[in-house]
Amino acid sequence: MSKLLVAVKDLVKDYTSGTETLHILRGISFEVLQGSTVAVSGQSGSGKSTLLNILGGLDRCDGGAVEVAGADITGLSESSLSGYRRDRVGFIFQFHYLLKDFTALENVMLPAYMAGMKKKAALEKARILLEEVHLDARLHHFPSALSGGERQRVAVARALVNDPDLILADEPTGNLDPDNSAAVAELLYGAAEKRGKTLMVVTHDETVARRAMYRYTLEGGLLIGPEQTPAKRQP
Repeated sequence: MSKLLVAVKDLVKDYTSGTETLHILRGISFEVLQGSTVAVSGQSGSGKSTLLNILGGLDRCDGGAVEVAGADITGLSESSLSGYRRDRVGFIFQFHYLLKDFTALENVMLPAYMAGMKKKAALEKARILLEEVHLDARLHHFPSALSGGERQRVAVARALVNDPDLILADEPTGNLDPDNSAAVAELLYGAAEKRGKTLMVVTHDETVARRAMYRYTLEGGLLIGPEQTPAKRQP
């Protein structure tokens, strides 16, 4: 039986602008099992990215609790949050955020090296991951020499390099054409499933959302779901 990895209880997030307060997340609760894949959809501005950023320790909530692997992350210090992001979370964004002066291989190895892995071991791990996303012929190319789809595949490999428990992907195919979008989505889901990782994807792309085991919709600050998809498999 799969273990519980993420438990969110009564999560609240507000933003204040002048005299106006925007209630982005209005006390949402949900759970995510280890090894499952989850897609969150909703209109622009509905709070999808805010939710992902709170789960990843990039933003703080105004109320409620977020437990990851049994530990409440909402009260962690900044230094502890940094360690949480480094050790437990892999991020993929709509824009790849690759370092322009580093090759694909260097971009992927850098998080592992900074986490304390020996340089030779980090390079080897990066090489293996880039081979898995079919970029073995592009290891020493800089981001400027890669296509949009190739850059995002590098970002997928980078998200996996520290062997995270939780992979968070915010519109990972948003800047890609349909063919590259489908290819990147398949690589992302496939990599998570192969390793038994938990994946949460925020997406407007119906094809990407349908690939998840469970689907939610964020609307009016409330989370609707989960809906089990045809792709659902027990993790």
